[in-house]
Amino acid sequence: VKVKIPFGNKYLDAIFSVPEKKSIYGVILTHGAGGDMNFPHLVSLAAYLASHGVLCLRFTCKGLNIAYRTKAFKTVVEYLKLSDDYKLSGVFLAGRSMGSRAAASVIRHLSQEYDDDFVQGLVCLSYPLHRPKLQSKLRDEDLLFIRCPVLFVSGSADEMCEKQLLEGVASKMKAPKKIHWIDKANHGMAVKGRTTDDVMEEINTQVFSWLRENIQLEHK
Repeated sequence: VKVKIPFGNKYLDAIFSVPEKKSIYGVILTHGAGGDMNFPHLVSLAAYLASHGVLCLRFTCKGLNIAYRTKAFKTVVEYLKLSDDYKLSGVFLAGRSMGSRAAASVIRHLSQEYDDDFVQGLVCLSYPLHRPKLQSKLRDEDLLFIRCPVLFVSGSADEMCEKQLLEGVASKMKAPKKIHWIDKANHGMAVKGRTTDDVMEEINTQVFSWLRENIQLEHK
């Protein structure tokens, strides 16, 4: 289902992937610095989640300014929260690369503004912890503030997220967290000798099983 979400004097293009049965939890998903919501990895994940009963709303927000991307993501969260068509108990925010930074920033902002449980967790696909070859400056400040569960799915050969550095940041985080390493994958999740579909299947099943665990924890 295609929708246009009001954002200032513009609109954000978005698509709902709707499961057959009514879903009480959803995932909001966005893309990295390049591309848009039709990036193949996002389309694949959205289809997988919807086929397993989880509503997924993915959206496009162009722009390389992290504050702008964060503002757009927050607008989409508010839109879904107030939606009459899909009455959800909670959402997980998810993004690829720069989109995951925006998602982390939104969660930090929302936790400071109002105390409710609508945002249940964060999924970071290829979180860009540092610029390539610039490991001295880590983009970890939002991660250290977050309290809700976080899943990282990163390539062990990601040039923007050195393995030891992410593990170091994770050890300092107060949130419950899990890291799933895609063996030998780079920042774009490409692995020599594996097809994109094969890698996506690994990512999709990991994301879904983590979501399911965290939704079950909520119901206990």
